Amino acid sequence: MNNETFTELANRVTPIDVAAVASARELQDRLTKPQGSLGFLETLSVQLAGIAGVCPPLVPEPATIAVFAGDHGVVDAGVTPWPSEITAQMVANFCGGGAAINVLARHVGARVVIVDVGVATPVPGDAVGLVRRNVAAGTANMATGPAMSEAQAMEALNVGADVARGAIQEGAGLLVTGDMGIGNTTPSAALIAAFTHTSARVVTGRGTGIDDDMLAVKTRVIETALARLSSDASPLAILAEVGGLEIAALAGFIVAGAAARVPIVIDGVIAVAAAVVASAFSPEVPNYLIAGHRSSEPAASAGLEYLHLTPVLDLGLRLGEGSGAALAVPIVQAAAKVLREMATFDSAGVSERDAE
Repeated sequence: MNNETFTELANRVTPIDVAAVASARELQDRLTKPQGSLGFLETLSVQLAGIAGVCPPLVPEPATIAVFAGDHGVVDAGVTPWPSEITAQMVANFCGGGAAINVLARHVGARVVIVDVGVATPVPGDAVGLVRRNVAAGTANMATGPAMSEAQAMEALNVGADVARGAIQEGAGLLVTGDMGIGNTTPSAALIAAFTHTSARVVTGRGTGIDDDMLAVKTRVIETALARLSSDASPLAILAEVGGLEIAALAGFIVAGAAARVPIVIDGVIAVAAAVVASAFSPEVPNYLIAGHRSSEPAASAGLEYLHLTPVLDLGLRLGEGSGAALAVPIVQAAAKVLREMATFDSAGVSERDAE
């Protein structure tokens, strides 16, 4: 990918390989099992072959989980009870290896990269391994005006693309999305509502567990912000108006992975919003995505339906950080191993059932 910009990468995302897809389907039907008996695992294996352009595909490993962190001015509008300072505190926790994503990454053998793309509170200088690419100290309050400028949104898109490029150059065979940002379910719901043309009332959820009064405030904030968008607004304009810096970076990360023909496992509602944004810039992107899980946030389901993605897991998770996506990594890798390692009826000397 050299030093291609986000825009160049978005233009370079190509369809997955239809010949490899056909070969994978045919091979699945010759493996020593009833056809279709491995369910969604078979679907994943076929997708991985199409992404790789070869059947059987290499096992997508190792995995790199990129956790992008950013703050949101909309917190000032009363959409969450949590203060923005927690974002920086959690970034330090990630760097120290003590968060859920660190535990789960160790469990599945994945590397974690933590990126400050828009944290408002200074992160301690001793945060080990933190990638400091701060575009701005959080976004502005989208309740009263644009969250950021288009230039800032584009800069964040390029940060994400750079991180993906670096991970792939270091050998990553699977990219996994993570996020951290107090208040970030509000811009995520707004983005999904904007791109899927869904009502704010349908997609707005309780995030960290807000009460009915705060949910009503959150819904009104999203409705107000969406009302500022013109009907012909570009993807970049929509992202700048109601998005977030870490969401933009995630979109860049996704697009760069797809351009390099590397599968991307996306996490919950924040990552789904980023995937919707990425697909607006590059329509072939969803073919490279694997939905790690179904978040309990309503916007996540709306976004997954829009992207035509079926989640691997449905555990009622709503933590973020990349937690659900990390849990899906071994299943994705197992799908490739089935195609690579299972015997066919012919090679194993097993008789197939008679055709009727």
